[in-house]
This record gives sequence, structure tokens and C-alpha cells, in this order.
Amino acid sequence: MTDSNIDLRVIRTKESIRDALIKLIDEKGFEAITVKDITTKAKINRGTFYAHYQDKFDLMKKCEEEIMLELSSIVKTKFPSVMTSLKTESAAVQPFPHTVSVFEYLNENSDIMRAVLGPKGDLSFQARLKEFMWETLYGDNPFAFVKEESLLVPGQYLSSYLGNAMLGVVQQWLNSGRKESPQEMARILTTITVNGPLFAAGIKK
Repeated sequence: MTDSNIDLRVIRTKESIRDALIKLIDEKGFEAITVKDITTKAKINRGTFYAHYQDKFDLMKKCEEEIMLELSSIVKTKFPSVMTSLKTESAAVQPFPHTVSVFEYLNENSDIMRAVLGPKGDLSFQARLKEFMWETLYGDNPFAFVKEESLLVPGQYLSSYLGNAMLGVVQQWLNSGRKESPQEMARILTTITVNGPLFAAGIKK
């Protein structure tokens, strides 16, 4: 068997394991899942599972690391265009390019995202995702959007507010069936983020 055939088989096996994990989270919640549940659902033996993962926690960790890597790549790639769009003074601000890309990613990977961000998923991942938002908005990295000297309120409160708000919008969209397009969701989130919830509610002009 050629290396390419082996690689393809590994990819398919990992996809089957991940698909099984997603379905099981929806059925019974991550905490109740066992490796036996995963192997039975994926129709593989335990040896095949352990050839790739140490346990269910390692499987979840690797899935989440892949998500974080993709999101980080999107933010870094789109950073220059985001900074340009922030300079506009128009209330009808255009959706941030990275926000469109993020919602496109969420849409393409809605099954795993709904599973890990749902009430039956891994709550610790939600905390790490908020931390990622903190680092993106106010972290000690060249891609941070906010600098400490510019803050009007303490950074930890700003980060907590924005992180919870953004995550809440994403969860609402995923759980309600993704009726809006990624472009529309990006417009909604950008409008709330740039102009504030009172403006979005029509209270503040």
C-alpha cells in the first residue's frame, strides 16, 4: 500500500472518529461519553482509536486546537483590512473582513462548533475561546486591536463583556439553525461591536 493510500485512510479514520464524537455529544453529552461509545459509533476497534488519541479528552483537545489554529490564522490574515475599516466614521460600517471569514468557517464546521459550544460540550473550551478573544482584542501580540493606553475602561472588563457578547451571538446563530448568512451575521456582529448595543437597539442615534 502506498503512503498516499495510508495517509488517506488515516484522514478518513480521524474524520469517522470526529463525526462519532459530534453525534455522541449531541446524544448524551461529552462527560458521559466513553471510548467504547466512540469506537462503536465510528465502527472501529479500540486499537485504531488509541493509535491516534490517548483518550476522549485528548481527542477533544486536538479538535479544539484545530479550531483555535484556524481562527487564529483568519484573524492574522485579515488584520490589516480590519484596521483600515476601523477608520471609517460612517455608522453603516461594513462587516469586518475577518468576521465574515470567521462566520464562514463556523458555517462550514457548524456540526463540531455547535457540539463543542453547546451545553453538552466542553465548557472549558468556551473559556479558552474567550481567552483567545481577549488575546486578539487586547493581548500582548502584534495583531491585538486595542492598545492599553487607548482604553477608557479596565481591559479585563472590556474583554469579558466583548468575549461573552461575541460568543453569545455565535451560539445563538448555531443553535437557531444558521438562518442568516455568514455575511449577514458579520454585519450584525460588526454593527453591535462598533456602534454598541444601544445603537443596534435603535435607542441611541
